[in-house]
Amino acid sequence: MRTTTRVLALGLTGLLLAACGHKRAKDVPLAYVPVDTPYVLANLELLDDATRQALLAQADAQLPAQLQQLRAAADELAARDPEGARLLRALAGELDGKSIAQFAHDVGLDIKGYSAVYGLGLAPVARFQLADPAAFDAFVGRLEAAYGKALEQVAVDGQRYRRYVLPASGTQFVLAQVGRQAVAALLPAEAPRAMLRQTFGLDRPEHNLEEDDRLRDLAKAKGYQPWLVGQLDLTRALPMLASGKDPLFAALRKAHAETESARTGEPVANQLQSDPSCAADAARIAARVPAVSLGYTRLEAHLQEVRFDVALAGDITQAFMQAIALPGLGGGHVAPFDFSLALPVMQMRSFWTAQADAVTAKPFTCPALVDLNETFAKLGLAMQKAAMPPFGDLLGVRLALDRLDLDEADAKSGRTTPTIKGSLLVASRNPAGLLATGQMMNPALAELKIHPDGKPVALPAALSAAFGQPGWLAMTPQVLALAIGQDADTSLARDLADPPGAAGQLLRAHVDGAMYLTWVKLLQDKADTLADIGGPATGQAGDVDAEKAAARERLRRQFAAMRTQAERIKSLRLEAHLENAGLVLTSTTEFK
Repeated sequence: MRTTTRVLALGLTGLLLAACGHKRAKDVPLAYVPVDTPYVLANLELLDDATRQALLAQADAQLPAQLQQLRAAADELAARDPEGARLLRALAGELDGKSIAQFAHDVGLDIKGYSAVYGLGLAPVARFQLADPAAFDAFVGRLEAAYGKALEQVAVDGQRYRRYVLPASGTQFVLAQVGRQAVAALLPAEAPRAMLRQTFGLDRPEHNLEEDDRLRDLAKAKGYQPWLVGQLDLTRALPMLASGKDPLFAALRKAHAETESARTGEPVANQLQSDPSCAADAARIAARVPAVSLGYTRLEAHLQEVRFDVALAGDITQAFMQAIALPGLGGGHVAPFDFSLALPVMQMRSFWTAQADAVTAKPFTCPALVDLNETFAKLGLAMQKAAMPPFGDLLGVRLALDRLDLDEADAKSGRTTPTIKGSLLVASRNPAGLLATGQMMNPALAELKIHPDGKPVALPAALSAAFGQPGWLAMTPQVLALAIGQDADTSLARDLADPPGAAGQLLRAHVDGAMYLTWVKLLQDKADTLADIGGPATGQAGDVDAEKAAARERLRRQFAAMRTQAERIKSLRLEAHLENAGLVLTSTTEFK
């Protein structure tokens, strides 16, 4: 369903990419969101025309590839859920040959409007503005016809809505037009009248997020632009989940209990008993990771940057706030593929041992969480083993590739090992010990005399032959490094000179468009093999062959779509570091 989600997101792009000049009214979606909602994703302000048009152009460029993936998903779904496959094909038909703006117009979406996805308790509610309610109603009707089942039309206190009950899960999907807004939600199948009224906005929350400054304060504190801001409040969500009192979770739990009762004879009432300790245990976990939030930090025609923040307890951040002596983790030269990761094993061992000891001293008592006690006990034992050298001395690793390709001559000859040029750097408290371990395992390395001066030393001929390319080793007081490829000794010296990580720096990754496209091509060349690995293993020979052929064709089309998207990428970047408040991840995509 990941492909379907992406296509739906493209179709709804206009809900968050809007023009300026609109004044916020009292009936914007956030005015219906309770201030104590456990999660929310919404746009606080609207984009200017130029940026909106540029972003829509990017979405339009991605649409053909997304449509290929949507149709491949429909083909894969057809055998086990023909109605669902028809629905996906109908959605593809609505998008086919149109721009995102045209699609939004045809289905009645307000491309210059506000939207919000939020929790009514744990029940998800989506509310977005419509430009043409009649067009939206006609769109839903077309999807119903394609699906083969019309949604039941009912009403609550004069507000009409459609619903589709899912008995197996004890839930219902509801869809309504309320004025010039559309509302969709997943609710308990037997949702009380008060919950329905609040879902559709007949009763508004006493305090709402439009009047409250929580999201705006969050955006200001984290540097999020107001075009899209989201937050998951785990201090609210986890206790709701653990207590069993949330209406949606209670409905899901009851439906599961009824299924189990029919299978095992265990009374439903026994299964629904709730332990008072569950809410306290959930709150204990939430205190360690109180919240997660996200937002755009840059949103331009050819560049999109999203920041994710994970709030953490202070002792977690402080445990990993040290600087790591891994060249490249702090920046410097960037290879076409460059991945640097802090792995301070000693600090990780100390931290996780302390967590295991804390759980041993005060075990979880909630039945749904008692398995964590054993998990942490095993973790404590594993951390003791992690102290063994050379693993216990590990600080971080970096893989930098300047070249990765499979030339035409090799491809025709059937060679599957790509030609590479790159370096692997391992930061350690004892790189000489790491080298000695390698020399014990491979006698060919024993003849090498490597000093901690950073100068590359050529690998023995036997090892270079094994790699199929020349190789070098180098060592500094903090790093042991391996380089492979023609003239890789020169690039290795350059990589070793890059700055180490600053305090709290955890991850730095970069892939340029050409390297990303190379990865996709290599996978595309192995599409048939990958399809066979996941294909059917039993059945009639003819059926198996037919299913394998269909799987291969689907995967070929999916890789073709991935290749089309990859050809538009200029670079992908990911960075992660710790601040006093928690973990910060920043993802940047630059388009051609």
